[in-house]
Amino acid sequence: MAVKNSASSKKLNLFDVTNLVVGTAIGADIFIVSALASAYLGPASLVIFIVAGVIAILIALSFAEAAALVPKVGGAFSYVCEAWGNFAGFLVGWPLWIAEVAGLAVMPVALVSYLQYFVPSLTVLQGDIIKIVFVAVIAYINVRGVKGAGRVNDVLTIGKLSPLLLLIVAGFIWLVVHPGTAASNLTPFAPLGWSNFGPALIIIFWAYTGFELAVIPSGEIEDPTKTLPKGMIIGMAIVTFFYIAIGFTALAVVNWTSLQFDPAPLATAGSVVLSYTPELALIGGTILGLGALISISGFEESATLATARLSYAISLDGLFPKLFSRIHPRFGTPVNAIIIQSAIVLSLSLIGGLTQLIIFSAFNLAFIYLVTCAAVLTLRGRQKESDRMSFGRLPGLAIPVSGVILSVFLIYECGISTIALGIVSILIGIPIYVFYAPRTELTTLKRDFYSSEAVLRRTIHSNLNFFRPHRK
Repeated sequence: MAVKNSASSKKLNLFDVTNLVVGTAIGADIFIVSALASAYLGPASLVIFIVAGVIAILIALSFAEAAALVPKVGGAFSYVCEAWGNFAGFLVGWPLWIAEVAGLAVMPVALVSYLQYFVPSLTVLQGDIIKIVFVAVIAYINVRGVKGAGRVNDVLTIGKLSPLLLLIVAGFIWLVVHPGTAASNLTPFAPLGWSNFGPALIIIFWAYTGFELAVIPSGEIEDPTKTLPKGMIIGMAIVTFFYIAIGFTALAVVNWTSLQFDPAPLATAGSVVLSYTPELALIGGTILGLGALISISGFEESATLATARLSYAISLDGLFPKLFSRIHPRFGTPVNAIIIQSAIVLSLSLIGGLTQLIIFSAFNLAFIYLVTCAAVLTLRGRQKESDRMSFGRLPGLAIPVSGVILSVFLIYECGISTIALGIVSILIGIPIYVFYAPRTELTTLKRDFYSSEAVLRRTIHSNLNFFRPHRK
């Protein structure tokens, strides 16, 4: 009996899952989306934060059910493989790699934007040099090994939410003291109308992505069929509240006409909410600016090895060139995968803008969400009525069907040019599969896909250790 209790105590409970959802969804993106979205709708972009949150919750619930039905490491790849086979699984893994690489390319651009808050005279050439150095340093840290990268990530994670909490609290006090200024900044509420609803939704929804990582350790969760949906709902509700609070504060303290052109929107907002004295204003802007730089660096560091591990696993099973599966003789890391991926990320960051990279990444993620939600319907259909898992009081097929419809809507709103480019990029994966797949059986890929156990545990426990109170 004692052994059972001990084992049970090591399982992730509702509190842990909720914290994990919050930790994976709130990242560096919150530091940039408020300005990008305000350019489309002005103060009305606050509505999009709510809509995007609801959409994210519905899709996240489908991931929670898929994880309970297929409790394997591999996320969407494992669910789709289980539903429709290896080819379908590969067509999910391929755009997942593309989406992750595009998302990684956003961070050097965002880093340079926030550096401009501290060095306004930063030239384009200097910014490009900083991007090169940034990507090179992140690649070097990851080539050195998981343990070293883990230490860096733990340090960077500490500064993840603290600046944002400061902005919310200080912003609330500022709003009480300056209600007239806030009202002026928020009116008219929809100065640009609603014609740009779709693009604004894509930009803000991208900030909510990451919740799918929370379902990966489903085998380590207490009663996952009940805990995962509850954790997803509570966690995403917290994330939605957090994003709305940040978006509202930014738009209330900085007029949207200025915010839309601001390369460091939350740093500017931080200086305003503490503008009682010049010294406090400087401190506020500095804290938010540094917080953004820390969060951006933390995301880039932790996501680089996870994404490289993805291409390494595909290569290991013969579906990528063998070049990607070369292991560093000393550090034991997928050195070529990291270097090639970093080169692609750097190239995209030098030629692409924030908005274009985000929308392209969002398209690929929406495609993955669409296929995963559809896979849930297939997996449900294979169960006998008596064996079907209970997901609390959630209505029958409403959740996965809603996920399919909303994913299609997100894809549509990415725009015809992004859809065309996205379809081409996905189709490119077909000859890769056809050329390599007949030679292999994907057993290694199924085992190692998405991220190694060490990387997954590092990410999971890094988030949990930050959010849970200290326990003896």
